[in-house]
Amino acid sequence: MRLRHIELFEAIRATGSLSRAAQTLHISQPAASKMLAHAEAQVGFKLFERIKGRLQATREADILAPDIARLSRDLESVRKLAANLRHHPQGHLRVGCAPSLGLAIVPRATGLSRARQPDITFSIHTHHTGELIAGLLAREIDMAVTYEPPAHPGIARIDLDRSEMVHVSREPGAAPVPLGSVDGNRLISMDPQDPLGGLLQTALAEHGVSLGTALRVQTHYMACAMVEAGCGDAIVDAYSAQGVARPSLSLRRLEPPVYFHIGAMVHADDPLSALHHGFLDCLRTACAEAAKSLP
Repeated sequence: MRLRHIELFEAIRATGSLSRAAQTLHISQPAASKMLAHAEAQVGFKLFERIKGRLQATREADILAPDIARLSRDLESVRKLAANLRHHPQGHLRVGCAPSLGLAIVPRATGLSRARQPDITFSIHTHHTGELIAGLLAREIDMAVTYEPPAHPGIARIDLDRSEMVHVSREPGAAPVPLGSVDGNRLISMDPQDPLGGLLQTALAEHGVSLGTALRVQTHYMACAMVEAGCGDAIVDAYSAQGVARPSLSLRRLEPPVYFHIGAMVHADDPLSALHHGFLDCLRTACAEAAKSLP
């Protein structure tokens, strides 16, 4: 028996009439009659007999009735749960993100999500891109947020925003910094295997600037901390720079700009739930807010 058969069976038992059962299910009487015939053909015996003008369950149907009633209750529970999830999504979301995005963007998005839907819980982990991909493939996390998400088998990418890299220095200034004027020997460099580190290295090379190797770090917020400690200047993503902004540091745009994308990654085989879509909206809002505060 199919689910629709179960609904009709319960409606006929409740009303004793095929026409009233059809009204209950919002279908025509001919459609209900055809559905009942199909159900009886599937089980191999009659389910109802007409006695004194009223449809009565047969002996076989009475034997089936307790199990069918249980299935009907379970189906109603599923419907109520689906409606509740539609209007009040709840659950647990495991998020992985690049360390720099854990400073401002992901916390802000999480706060927005919790304000809208307090029942949602989160576990948040910071990893570099390779580890995030491994976590998604192993289904240890539900979503990853990172810079320039690479193409990878089994991973689906979702674009969130475009931002730019900024120059961080203890020297005061507000005007954009020409890429060709950057002192590569003073610059605290990023690992070229880092998505943004490689992007920056290519942009500087196009303007005749080569990076020194005196000081290299793995995270953008560590680069900013090194600048504050007087170790040199840095060029980092705008999100990190804003997340660790200090009165002693000046943040300046680059000329020409060095843009990058921030995106989310999910397992390609897993459909996006309302929970995913809601958090993606919060991430986009957090990115838009950060863009407005760029110098």
